[in-house]
Amino acid sequence: MKPDARIDAEFRRAVASAAVPGAVAAAASAEEILYEGAFGLRRSAGGPAMTEDTIFRIASMTKAVTSVAAMQLVERGRIGLDEPVGRFLPELAAPQVLEGFDRAGAPLLRPAKGPITLRRLLAHTAGFGYDWANADLRRYAELTGTPPMASGRRAALGLPLVCDPGGRWEYGINTDWVGRLVEAIAGTSLDLYVRDHITAPLGMADTGFALSAEQSDRLADVHRRRPDGTIEPFALDTPPVPEFWSGGGGLHATARDYLRFLRMLLNGGRYGGAEILRHDSVAQMAANQIGPLAAGIIRSALPERANDFVPFPGIPCKFGLGFLINTKPGPNGRNAGSLGWAGIYNSYYWLDPEARIAGVLLTQLLPFADPQVLALFGRFERAVYDMIGYG
Repeated sequence: MKPDARIDAEFRRAVASAAVPGAVAAAASAEEILYEGAFGLRRSAGGPAMTEDTIFRIASMTKAVTSVAAMQLVERGRIGLDEPVGRFLPELAAPQVLEGFDRAGAPLLRPAKGPITLRRLLAHTAGFGYDWANADLRRYAELTGTPPMASGRRAALGLPLVCDPGGRWEYGINTDWVGRLVEAIAGTSLDLYVRDHITAPLGMADTGFALSAEQSDRLADVHRRRPDGTIEPFALDTPPVPEFWSGGGGLHATARDYLRFLRMLLNGGRYGGAEILRHDSVAQMAANQIGPLAAGIIRSALPERANDFVPFPGIPCKFGLGFLINTKPGPNGRNAGSLGWAGIYNSYYWLDPEARIAGVLLTQLLPFADPQVLALFGRFERAVYDMIGYG
């Protein structure tokens, strides 16, 4: 790994200008680490400093890991991608679609047309949404007392669909249901399955749903940006032991660990002597699974939690089995057909199969899709491609 003064300078400026309170960034080719750096503070009040082994709540970057877990079960013939999942999860055998509200304000529900399948869950076309990204779901949750996902309660999964399965791309709790599906098929809890079949074989020792005391000491604080642009500490109200492990957003990890996971995908399912997936399974995950539907744009119904997210303005995007796919070259170097996604605390990654490089940027800042962090991520990506003389 070579140091890169340009990338270091970008992050130091970002910290000095309060664009981010702290961050860890890393990039790699399929063969080697290209860059790793830590900047700013891990704690709100005076330190300690960020280090490369700082642990972050990676939120929806969990989805890629849970999607790989599900694809392992597909490889073993335990479930088919187009098999209705109600066979394993009776709660999803007869889903209901929220059509709106009557004059008295009561929810209007009807039976869904078509089944929920694993393919649709992984591609976010099963019809589930998030209450922070869908105003009707937010209203439904308030009316029915459905708890938020952050509560860790199983009742949080009791949201209706917002469209028929296969009807459109809608970002939501789909991958949380994939996590429950993995548990039902494998006969073990999601945290143990992921540990035994993904993180341990890859040497991701600092990735997990629950943290040890020593790992908790390395966990970065969460901050939020005020409307005036300044940053303040933000205390999360999270249960110490949730009722279910969130396959859509429950993992903690270091940038170094997550890069191992991305390099496994770059290498067609193998890393460090471990085969996590077959090459053809990785290729299937990276292919468009939503046909003519559009993907990627998320409109926020809760501005204090997320801004509107338009990952590639003017570029049509698709979705594979767990990943966003840009159909044209991105503005900062990545090729068409690259994969990527993000976590709500402004963490981001990309994986470029053609250039055979991947990168990750981790922060702990709300609301999601912070313009300053997105701009920093873009500059980091551009610098990585320039570092290797690509494009």
